[in-house]
Amino acid sequence: MNSKADYFARYEAIAAVSQRMLSAARRALWAELTDLQEEYRVLVDNLLEVDAGISLDEHDRLRKYDLVRQILADDAAIRDLVNPSVARLSAFFSARRPAHVLQELFGAR
Repeated sequence: MNSKADYFARYEAIAAVSQRMLSAARRALWAELTDLQEEYRVLVDNLLEVDAGISLDEHDRLRKYDLVRQILADDAAIRDLVNPSVARLSAFFSARRPAHVLQELFGAR
């Protein structure tokens, strides 16, 4: 069984790669982003092997939550940078209630 230190080192490695991916996307370094995506995939695959079986106390769960939240925020920002039209659409939908969106898009009532 892996130690908590190893467990969190894996999450921190994923978070670090996601930050590097976001930096590459912000600088429009698409080849670097693609290379980092492969590194990210391998890290996530390896994490899945040890994710079960680790017992976490409340402090550990909060630490894991913060790391996962950071990784997901980086992922969302990367998607917005990679596909600006999706970001505009997301902003459009989040700024309006669904009924208003349907009415604006389709004239639905």
